[in-house]
Amino acid sequence: MLAIYLQGFALSAAMILPLGPQNVFVMNQGIRRHYHLMTASLCALSDIILICAGIFGGSALLSSSPMLLALVTWGGVAFLLWYGWGAFRTAFSQHLELTAAQEMKQNRWRIVVTMLAVTWLNPHVYLDTFVVLGSLGGQLTPDIRSWFALGAVSASVVWFFALALLASWLAPWLKTLTAQRIINVLVGLVMWVIALQLAWHGLTANW
Repeated sequence: MLAIYLQGFALSAAMILPLGPQNVFVMNQGIRRHYHLMTASLCALSDIILICAGIFGGSALLSSSPMLLALVTWGGVAFLLWYGWGAFRTAFSQHLELTAAQEMKQNRWRIVVTMLAVTWLNPHVYLDTFVVLGSLGGQLTPDIRSWFALGAVSASVVWFFALALLASWLAPWLKTLTAQRIINVLVGLVMWVIALQLAWHGLTANW
């Protein structure tokens, strides 16, 4: 059982660690120390729902519909290109300090809505939780599948809280305008690289 748990933990961690929209949002909230633990909690809860849905049946639904899989793939490409463009625009804005101050004024519900958008409207997360985790977890027998799911969700919970707390701890160094510009440029580059990878996957899948 422990081996299955660790397998789920390791696989989930490998997919969560790369920089993505969820990680960026949690990190930015941590840097601002603005509802960062609430944001981490909601991201972890969303991942728990998605991971369990993928492992316990959602993967079969997505795999059985090439049209749905294509929609998820190309929707992910569009979403990541748009998100990356927003990061570049912020990085090279002449009013970066003013933008950061305005974002600090966001109330709790606006942060919740934004978090839900970067999680549930990002089709890339469905490829991770339904296609990868779901396909592997779905092949396991029912008596050990739950241990695989538990390992996967544990990695998500540990990561999001660690990211929020670490970003909060490093806030004095990461809140400078220079650091914010560098972070946004890196975010934009990563989003566009992931988008290109998704697009390549979508194109090669049709051949």
